[in-house]
Amino acid sequence: MTVTSGASSVPALSSAVVDRYLPRFRRLDAIRMGISSGARAPGLATVKGVFSYGGKPIRSLQDGAWVDAHGWLDLHRHRFPKPLGKRWLGSCDIPDLELFPRQYSAVRTVSFQAGFASDLGHLVVWSLAGLVRSGILRDMTAFARPLNRLSRWLEPITSDKGGMFVTLEGEGTRGEPLRINWNLIAEKNHGPHIPCGAAIALARKIGAGVALPKGAMPCMGLLTVEEFLEPLHDLAISEKLT
Repeated sequence: MTVTSGASSVPALSSAVVDRYLPRFRRLDAIRMGISSGARAPGLATVKGVFSYGGKPIRSLQDGAWVDAHGWLDLHRHRFPKPLGKRWLGSCDIPDLELFPRQYSAVRTVSFQAGFASDLGHLVVWSLAGLVRSGILRDMTAFARPLNRLSRWLEPITSDKGGMFVTLEGEGTRGEPLRINWNLIAEKNHGPHIPCGAAIALARKIGAGVALPKGAMPCMGLLTVEEFLEPLHDLAISEKLT
């Protein structure tokens, strides 16, 4: 029997991207990742989950040392490829932050940030996280329901485009500096369908009689990028390298 967790955008897809491009590197130094949503609001349980660590420490590997970032802080303006453009991102907690340094032992930096289609919405969340870190608020979860309701009201006037990036930095096979920036762009509010790709692809493998490793494990090394994305080929989702 195979039991796997993380059959989603992270770590199933994120690790598949790293594995696809790893042969191009003699040494992989850094893995930087991020996701920015489109207008379609997630469910309340998801919002409560991501708000639970707002303003609180998140351990991550930076330049070979384990340091603390803080949930939804470390505000950063990231440029996605067109038609997405610039989005605000903040630090978020995902399993990759601990899994990737074990899987890719030479790596010295692993980071993940996320953000929202609405600049105003992201800055509100950033402000609340700052109040938690300063001790003024205990946590952000009390704001999950009203902000989730507000985001649904604003869907018609918010961008329907979202994106994900995985940036790899290190030394190429000939000793040259190498940076690969992989992006996945979703339009027409199709971004929320992306995590489903892993479960569908795994179900197809099982149905085809493919033997999966036995035991419990994170969903890493079980799918290629192509296998993950194939069930989504009819959606407005595309890969871009920059």
